[in-house]
Amino acid sequence: MKWLDYSTNHDQRIEVPNLSKLSLDVVDQKLEEMDLRREILDSANYNPDYPKYSVIEQVPKPGDFVKENRKIYLNLNPSGYNKIEIPSLLGRTQRQVEPTLRSLGFEIGDITHKPNIAKNAVLEMRHKGKSVKPGDKLMKTSVIDLVLGDGTRNYNSEN
Repeated sequence: MKWLDYSTNHDQRIEVPNLSKLSLDVVDQKLEEMDLRREILDSANYNPDYPKYSVIEQVPKPGDFVKENRKIYLNLNPSGYNKIEIPSLLGRTQRQVEPTLRSLGFEIGDITHKPNIAKNAVLEMRHKGKSVKPGDKLMKTSVIDLVLGDGTRNYNSEN
């Protein structure tokens, strides 16, 4: 029984440290000092409240007790939001386009109008002054400006 106690490190307990918001360099140093190891499981969804590439989640949780050489499983914060494809929205009304873009994670920026028969129809989408086409990819939370028709042109007007 004494051999079993010794070989399984019976009654030896190391308290798991809180690794939240720490970089991998700091995590490695801290775990090495405590005779613990790490394994990265995945990158979580980007969280702007955490530094890039820092720990967002860990298992076992901070304060739990483990034996030496135990692996601590980590989820890291990626470098930024995922890129999302712009859907085909040209020609649709502002009322249809705004909720669609917001549901994808984009923000609506400036709304301008230009002469066109279709009142409030989306004629163009822009990001940082550049035209955005369906199929282009932008980071989630990007601001998209909309250019809408003003309804002033009709079939009888010139130009």
